[in-house]
Amino acid sequence: MSTSAPELMTPGKGRGLLDVFRNRYLLRLVVDKEIQIRYRGTVLGLLWSYLKPAVQFGVFYIAMGIFLELNKGLENYAIYLFSGIVLINFFGEIFGNSSRSITDNGGLLKKIYLPRQLFPVSNLFVALVHFVPQLLILLIACLASGWHPNFKQFLCMIAGCVIVAVFALGLGMIFATFNVFFRDAENFVDMIMMVATWASPVLYLFTMVQDKMPAWFYYIYFANPLTVAVELFHYGFWLPSTELWQHWHVPAHLMTIWTPVALLIAFGTLFLGDFLFRRYEGNFAQEL
Repeated sequence: MSTSAPELMTPGKGRGLLDVFRNRYLLRLVVDKEIQIRYRGTVLGLLWSYLKPAVQFGVFYIAMGIFLELNKGLENYAIYLFSGIVLINFFGEIFGNSSRSITDNGGLLKKIYLPRQLFPVSNLFVALVHFVPQLLILLIACLASGWHPNFKQFLCMIAGCVIVAVFALGLGMIFATFNVFFRDAENFVDMIMMVATWASPVLYLFTMVQDKMPAWFYYIYFANPLTVAVELFHYGFWLPSTELWQHWHVPAHLMTIWTPVALLIAFGTLFLGDFLFRRYEGNFAQEL
């Protein structure tokens, strides 16, 4: 009886993200480790995932809603604001933590071999642990305001989550690779996360960009997947909770053009991140 020879591969290199699905048990262990490390020695534990967004929401609501009086010109401004904040926080947590995932686990990587992609991907699932409860709070607020979404709006909510998750993971893998060789990458990550809140219509209306900026800037603005995702969330969560349904103008071609473009950019970013990660992961241990 003949036996086939085992498949050989270059040491230190794997099949990219495919290895994550083939090592689901290891992924679960890494996710558990990340959660335990993050809340080790804390009193509030997972409650911090509610407290920090609540404080952030309060600061922005006072500054933008009360001081700049956006709450007077926009119905249910609190839901409009919070629906954008939870999505941007979801992006920031995936991107920020996954970009540091290799350097933070350098000691483990130098001792044993396991698929390196487990570390950035695990931060996606850790972020989901924090994102889902915030999403439930948003849903409760929407229901209390008379939320009446249709099937198309449910699809928009799902599309917004997918765009942010895929785009953030792709960027995280790119910067996780850079961060191993150039520690300046962490500063770029911090700058991107700082700009992300203002580079998408979280605190303000997209019409302000449309009215005050030239047409070419508007197209660049909507080429940002985060802008599209936030507007999809506004369309799915905020708009059905208001009486503006009949006369509110959503961004032109939001579902027909900008959403497919955002999905294409997000998955393209993930493909690039996985390619760079696989290309250089063989050198991670010696660089760390």
